[in-house]
Amino acid sequence: MTLALDPRDIRILQILSSEGRLSKSELARRVNLSPSPCWERIKRLEKAGLIKAYRAEVDLARLSAHVVIFVVVELESHRAESFRVFEEAVTKYPEIIECWAIGGGVDYLMQVVTGDINSYQRMIDELLESSVGLKRYFTYIVTKKVKSEPPALDLLLKPQID
Repeated sequence: MTLALDPRDIRILQILSSEGRLSKSELARRVNLSPSPCWERIKRLEKAGLIKAYRAEVDLARLSAHVVIFVVVELESHRAESFRVFEEAVTKYPEIIECWAIGGGVDYLMQVVTGDINSYQRMIDELLESSVGLKRYFTYIVTKKVKSEPPALDLLLKPQID
C-alpha cells in the first residue's frame, strides 16, 4: 500500500520510533495537532504497515549477564533451496535475534544475544552438525555499544537533489 506522507506523518514516525510509549496527547502536542487527528494519522500509518510494532528497549546489562555477537555466515551452496533451508533453521534459534541476507562475498549477517560464549558455541556447533549447509562462519564479539538509534527518517525521505 503506497501512502503519501506529509511532514507531520514523518515527524510522527520519527517520534514513535524513538519514544513509542509517548502518550497520544503528548505526541499530538509535539506535532502540532489535536489528539483526534493525530490518532487518525497513527491508525492510517499502522494500517499502511509503516508502523509494524511497539516495543520496549530492555537494558540487558541490568537484567542479566549476556554477550552480543555478530556472525558472518557463508553457505556451502548458493542454490535457492540452500538459502531457504538455512533461513528456516535460523528461525528456530531464539538467541539469533536478527539475520540479514547480504551481498559482497558472504551470505548472512546474524546478531546473536546469549548468556555466554559457551552457549553461543553450542548453538554454532548444532548448526554445523545439522544439514543447513553452513560452510564457514566468522564470530565478532561486541565489547561495547557505541551507537544505537532509529533511522533518521527525515533524511531518508528528503527529495534527492542532483
